[in-house]
Amino acid sequence: MPYCKVQKADIYYEEIGEGTPIIMIHGYSPDHRLMKGCMEPVFEGRNGWRRIYLDLPGMGKTRNYDEIACSDDMLEAVQDFIQTVIPDQNYAIAGESYGGYLTNGLIHKDENNILGAAFICPVIKPNHQDRTVPEHEVLKSDEDFISTLSQVELEDFRSNNVVLNKSTWDRYNNEILSGIQMADHAFLDKVQESYAFSFEIGQQVFAKPSVFFLGKQDATVGYQDALELEEKYPRGTFAVVDQAGHNLQIEQPGIFHALVEDWLERMGTGIC
Repeated sequence: MPYCKVQKADIYYEEIGEGTPIIMIHGYSPDHRLMKGCMEPVFEGRNGWRRIYLDLPGMGKTRNYDEIACSDDMLEAVQDFIQTVIPDQNYAIAGESYGGYLTNGLIHKDENNILGAAFICPVIKPNHQDRTVPEHEVLKSDEDFISTLSQVELEDFRSNNVVLNKSTWDRYNNEILSGIQMADHAFLDKVQESYAFSFEIGQQVFAKPSVFFLGKQDATVGYQDALELEEKYPRGTFAVVDQAGHNLQIEQPGIFHALVEDWLERMGTGIC
């Protein structure tokens, strides 16, 4: 198995393809399968990109992370990973939820080397009480299908998704729940006590191709806080997507796919 040893962890990762590197960072509790599941379909028949999917400390197969105590440490581990795997190279980055928060942290620390950024339902405000979020609601439900789920499965599915059907369930189960079930939750609870960086994100202008995927019904991080960053991302596409919650990438895959393709083309370094 491919591991990258950095100062505070042995980071598990998988890479696919050759060309311009894209670092893929999942959210808090799942693992690299979340990003792999939504991003790999975009690269079918598309050359020129080296996709690097990592498991964050405390998640997936990454190990030896006991020295990590806060989000600053998490960010440092990701920075060390990038410098070890692609030393002194320019790269693009895509982050989902907490991975989006880390992406903004990388922009703060390493802006000159970053070619572009994609944010999937990103954490903008680390403290829940500071976020502007809607009430959770289910907008679309296949009653015949959800009747086949157990009560425990259904309660979890219904409380975390806006679109309840077989395709969303299959992807939620395979790409998200599978990672959450592996996570070191005691470790993550400890780190969550220092979830905010020691610095403010979104303070500088990032004038490179970027895209923000924001679920109109995202009851976890909301969408309005990200819109406040619009002036800091003059080359950013901000898509507020209806009928999409915090798992926008699996609830609205067509829009997601099209806008990731557009982002890649705007960066202009891959070969079609």
